[in-house]
Amino acid sequence: MNNQDAVFNLQSVFEYVEKNRENFIDRLCNYLRMPSISAHGEGIAETGQFLSEWLKGLGLETELIPTAGWPVVCGRRKDAPGKPTVILYGHYDVQPPDPLEAWISPPFEPTIRNGRLYARGVGDNKGQHSAQLFAIESLLACSGKLPCNIIVLLEGEEEVGSPNMPEFARTHKDKLAADLVIISDGPVDVSGRSTLEFGVRGVVSFELRARGANKDLHSGNWGGVAPNPLWTLVHLLASMKNDKGEITIDGIYDNVQKPTELEHEALANLPIDIEAVKRNLGLIHFDQPIERPYFDRLALWPTLTINGLHGGYGGQGSKTVLPHEAVAKCDIRLVEAQSVEEIFAKVEAHVKRVAPDVEFIRQGGMDPSKTPLDSPFTKPIFEAIVEAQGEEPQIVPAMGGSLPNYVFTKTLGLHTFLVPYANADEANHAPNENLEVERFIMGIKTGAAMLVHVGKFKKD
Repeated sequence: MNNQDAVFNLQSVFEYVEKNRENFIDRLCNYLRMPSISAHGEGIAETGQFLSEWLKGLGLETELIPTAGWPVVCGRRKDAPGKPTVILYGHYDVQPPDPLEAWISPPFEPTIRNGRLYARGVGDNKGQHSAQLFAIESLLACSGKLPCNIIVLLEGEEEVGSPNMPEFARTHKDKLAADLVIISDGPVDVSGRSTLEFGVRGVVSFELRARGANKDLHSGNWGGVAPNPLWTLVHLLASMKNDKGEITIDGIYDNVQKPTELEHEALANLPIDIEAVKRNLGLIHFDQPIERPYFDRLALWPTLTINGLHGGYGGQGSKTVLPHEAVAKCDIRLVEAQSVEEIFAKVEAHVKRVAPDVEFIRQGGMDPSKTPLDSPFTKPIFEAIVEAQGEEPQIVPAMGGSLPNYVFTKTLGLHTFLVPYANADEANHAPNENLEVERFIMGIKTGAAMLVHVGKFKKD
């Protein structure tokens, strides 16, 4: 049977998923028992091999491709000549589970409680990309073929910033020839409604290190004589952002793009209960500028965050010490069309001008990513979500966080879509990470529907 003869009846696929739900949950649990902690290297090799065998079992031409870090699992299946090719991206590495004492059940012993599956990595990202693999399996079981061509790409370093993905994509462009990318990662909207997201912010992380004397000093004997590194950093940081909420690093906004009309409309249509958000966070007001709309803050503007400021004495009571060293850890979230190299260079120039004795240490970053809302693939993906879930997704031009989507949009030139399956309170990166079982099952159905609807797309 060739692809033209195959019948892709989604209702039959949905019924197949329901009949096999316990099997899918059990197999996901087996996967979740594998630690695969990229920060420590624990279980990475074993998990990569496990996934390689899984993809081979689905009839994919599979490779376990080494990088300068952890390997990438790549599987291809071309059932549909002339149809689009979809890259399904995910990551098999997980965050460390610490603190262990905060887990109700052990992080690598999957446990179902009150309709939720608890385990490290269940939402971020094993449960979500497993849903895509089970979608492929369900389509093959019902039709014997896939409605479009697929490339499954699973990396083992996303939780440490995907440092080797840019070089991997440049080196293996021939293996990644495709028409679009679909990623299922992150949570749905807090309302529970699904989202279709078109972009992510980038990020740069850096450290500022100021030094004074060669040891801590008595603040009475040396205060006003020896420089205080904490004051050096306080003044430097104050020069980087004013009380109006504006980042005052020269040129920081040079490449910030204005939203398109479609993006502006989509952001304005996103529902939000501002007062409820403030109550939940214990806030009286949002950060400056006060008049800036909520979703504009997350999608359209860069941010400068002080992640930590360290130095001197922080214990109980007082200690009249003049510290000899101080450290600030910071990040800047980037928006289209800023770049990591551009922003690093501008921050470094600012530090050299304002506080030349402060050491500026780059700690890595990711470029932002953006796909146009009027992409030709928007309609089939939107319709697929509606068919699988019975409700229209919210259109989100860009999420506030960062993912390595820029590797696909900038290096490979592919429109990239984020369709999360996890609940809003999945607690990814935290103890008691969880995924609602029904969302996992819905994710399998959604993954199958997206492949069928993309398969109907007629390429030029």
